Amino acid sequence: VQLQASGGGLVQAGGSLRLSCATSGRTFSTYTVGWFRQAPGKERELAAAIRRGDSFTYYQESVKGRFTIARDNGKNTVYLQMNSLKPEDTAVYYCAASPVFSTSLPGLRYDYWGQGTQVTVSS
Repeated sequence: VQLQASGGGLVQAGGSLRLSCATSGRTFSTYTVGWFRQAPGKERELAAAIRRGDSFTYYQESVKGRFTIARDNGKNTVYLQMNSLKPEDTAVYYCAASPVFSTSLPGLRYDYWGQGTQVTVSS
């Protein structure tokens, strides 16, 4: 599975960005998809995820109420809508996918990774 992440950029605090994770040749709805982020000097963390099958969603506590993850199965794309962005959201964002249905989205091993897209939020 090849993933293509896009949509990063530079935005002022309080602004919005929408990230896209697209794949081709596969039915993306059969994959659990996560958006990870890694800030300089920090470990990679799962920001949000959407489960295969029932589209159950997970959000890291720091992004709840500001980020929304959603699928467009017709376009084989998963989006991460990021609103009310803060400087601490600055990171490289990666999308990743797993064919597994899991009750723990943070604990899931994601087998397929896209390239990162940089998100920079200025204060």
